[in-house]
Amino acid sequence: MQHRFLRALRRQPVDATPIWVMRQAGRYLPEYRATRQQAGSFLTLCKTAELACEVTLQPLRRFDLDAAILFSDILTIPDAMGLGLSVVENEGPRFERCIRSAADLGRLGDPDPETELRYVMDAVRLVRRELDNRVPLIGFAGSPWTLATYMVEGSSSKEFTHIKGMLYCTPALLHALLRRLAQSVARYLMAQAAAGAQVLMVFDTWGGMLTPSTYREFSLAYMTEIIATLRQSRVEAPIIVFTKGGGLWLEDIAASGCDAVGIDWTMDLGEARARIGKQVALQGNLDPAVLTATPEVVRREAASVLARYGNGPGHVFNLGHGIQPHADPENLRVLVDSVHELSRAYHRDSN
Repeated sequence: MQHRFLRALRRQPVDATPIWVMRQAGRYLPEYRATRQQAGSFLTLCKTAELACEVTLQPLRRFDLDAAILFSDILTIPDAMGLGLSVVENEGPRFERCIRSAADLGRLGDPDPETELRYVMDAVRLVRRELDNRVPLIGFAGSPWTLATYMVEGSSSKEFTHIKGMLYCTPALLHALLRRLAQSVARYLMAQAAAGAQVLMVFDTWGGMLTPSTYREFSLAYMTEIIATLRQSRVEAPIIVFTKGGGLWLEDIAASGCDAVGIDWTMDLGEARARIGKQVALQGNLDPAVLTATPEVVRREAASVLARYGNGPGHVFNLGHGIQPHADPENLRVLVDSVHELSRAYHRDSN
């Protein structure tokens, strides 16, 4: 019997709705914080295959999750391109060099996934071996648009002043950057699949801050290109696309060639299913803040999400974004167990 997570992504019958959560290997777990302290820095944790494997597996030892997601970072590609990534405590990622001109773009490298990013592929291989097929492994990358926001701004941003200026004033330069990133992301995801990742996910964290027309031109077009490249290369792993704040463009995202669309908590899951649920699987969409409430609230809200999706396959339960660092780990246990228990009633007629 194939794993229920893989079956759900293909909209095949399952016994219960599968669940995993974004950032499930992270700061809300005391064992993660201990391993992070042992590593000495976030980047050392990411770049040491044995430590990345350890934190990938930690949540699976606690909870009956239906998938593992590789512990890594979306900014591995820009770092390998030569921008000099550092992660400042309580501030987030920063690059030593930014992309603001054609000359800056010309200095970018084209990283080989098995050379400059070998540490990621080694972690994938190690995790797959340690998992021993208990659950599938998700590999991932940031979308070209999301990576570009960090590369142009130089760090996290609330205003996105520089990249929006580039978008409107020098769009050809931005397209050139996005084209380079799309090629690198496609190679990176192909290498993860070859190393053992069974599902691939594209995180478009900042797509939702674009207008409808600029989203289609500067974000979705490049994710669609990546998916086409993966399919042409005969990568069989299901592909999930998640645009935070992308509820307006569900039909366009579903037409990208992906197998599943991630939904954030601002979108009604029943409405999303009515719009695109016959084309693709849906992943989501509990508000992450629910995991800071009581176990009773967690169970109630889990039941609500399941009810909004309704009967039948094609749903992967997840949060609408990453689990928050101050979430109670025991609440995640309640969530996982509640989803498995309460969802069985929605699958009786489909098995």
